[in-house]
Amino acid sequence: MSNVITMIPVRMASVRFPNKPLCDINGKTLIRRVYEHVMATNAGDVAIAAGDEAIVEHCKTFGARAILTDPKLPSGTDRIAAALKEIDPSGSKYEFVVNFQGDNINVDPKINLKLIDLMKRTGSDLTTAARIITDEEEKVNPNIVKIAMGIKEGENEGRCLYFSRATIPYTREPLTHKNQDIYHHIGVYCFNAESLQKMVKAPEGILEAREKLEQLRLLELGMSCYATIIDKIKLIEEAPADINTKEEYEESLKWIK
Repeated sequence: MSNVITMIPVRMASVRFPNKPLCDINGKTLIRRVYEHVMATNAGDVAIAAGDEAIVEHCKTFGARAILTDPKLPSGTDRIAAALKEIDPSGSKYEFVVNFQGDNINVDPKINLKLIDLMKRTGSDLTTAARIITDEEEKVNPNIVKIAMGIKEGENEGRCLYFSRATIPYTREPLTHKNQDIYHHIGVYCFNAESLQKMVKAPEGILEAREKLEQLRLLELGMSCYATIIDKIKLIEEAPADINTKEEYEESLKWIK
């Protein structure tokens, strides 16, 4: 996959857990573990889009390629776009760019392979992942982002029509033999490289500002997004999928060896 690169955006200034990229998880730092997970998929090149010099220096100790980006960039998407310009200034080397978050310690990186395959088959601007929500509380939890997709029962991929913190789509009345699933958006992405640069150059969208979901900017620009439904998100089912808090860090230490 010579035309694919996976970018791992990471920065030290986390509000809930400062300096977490360099936290030790049973002998290896968080960023090293995520990097090694991604490398094991053999899905093209891998680079770390770092927001701090300390991360760049640490990455040198285990042979990872790290690009220093402006720490003031507003999002991980902006960070990977900036790093990509450094790595591929002409835009001729990479066609597809996977965005795999730097705190995804326990997210199965093989999801990346499915997103790359879906991108190649659909020719879309962006591909992402989703899972069926079975917990009723998750359906109404605004922190669980949902995707509206008009797909038939039994299908496992489709075009994303909208992302929302609300419960979408609303089922007015039960429908016989129709798909009534609600989908949770999993924040792993594969971008068309040109579409990525177009997205970060555009101003914040109206819907994006309202929902605080940057993927809505892409839809507001008239670009296409497809999602694949996945059954398995975690490498270790009992451990947190990612580390956002010190509590999740402590829990990860129990399971990740």
